[in-house]
Amino acid sequence: MPYEVQRDFIGYGANPPDPQWPGGAKIAVNFVMNYEEGSEPSFQHGDGYTEVGLTESMGPGQVKSGRDLAGEGMFEYGSRVGFWRLMRLFQERSLPMTVFGCALALEQNPEAAAAIRASGFDVCSHGWRWVKHFELSEAEEREHIRLAVASQAKTVGHRPDGWYCRYGPSVNTRRLVAEEGGFLFDSDYYGEELPLWLTVEGKPHLVVPYSLTNNDGKYSGWMGTSDQWFSFIRDAFDMLYDEGAKGKPKMMSVGLHMRLIGHPARAMGLQRLLDYMTGKPDVWITRRVDIAKHWVATHPYKAR
Repeated sequence: MPYEVQRDFIGYGANPPDPQWPGGAKIAVNFVMNYEEGSEPSFQHGDGYTEVGLTESMGPGQVKSGRDLAGEGMFEYGSRVGFWRLMRLFQERSLPMTVFGCALALEQNPEAAAAIRASGFDVCSHGWRWVKHFELSEAEEREHIRLAVASQAKTVGHRPDGWYCRYGPSVNTRRLVAEEGGFLFDSDYYGEELPLWLTVEGKPHLVVPYSLTNNDGKYSGWMGTSDQWFSFIRDAFDMLYDEGAKGKPKMMSVGLHMRLIGHPARAMGLQRLLDYMTGKPDVWITRRVDIAKHWVATHPYKAR
């Protein structure tokens, strides 16, 4: 029977499985740097307007042509400056990180792609371009997935370990990702705090959920200062850490964007968060691919 997306309001329920994180960790934390700058809708790529999502720009409506040079500069800041600040914060602390990389964006900055390649950080494909996959036809989406895989194999030296769409997947995405093959997991799900298995086209398929709540996207909404962001993410960590100490360990995803938290004042909140987390015992800060590999080994697929 062809795979179809099914809603599930029950999940693991009151008794989720013990993930048995390495070293008896109370929590697994995965930081994700979303590398999008240079793949977004733009005049450069023939889209006829400037994307200004997750920036300080008021939007392309402020210019009659649809081209927003201020917005373009804000995206370029992420690639030119923010990227290197985030790399420094993690590498100075010898901490791992996952890169959600848009393939075309990585092509725009070979120096950054080389740094990712040398870092040991894992790469999850964020698509060929930073576009809404649910607006693509099935054929277009299949081609975007193919192009993303081929591109990232060249820029970062290996095909992407996982898959994650911008905004959200289409009803075809998971099936097409499985059809392409070679991915250990996808992260196109927000409804869990632990990995889960699905059966897609008769085969095991692992989902490692992501979060838009524990995310610096808050800076483009109601949040203003690094203190607010730090305390918000710290509170999420403290709740999950306490639950882990009581026998129900979970995972925590923290989403970062170079053009947002890469700015100095906001990066201070990230710096405080990293130092706070590393000051606690029994915390596994890890790559997303390592969470996936651990789950495969510890909680293997069981057909339903």
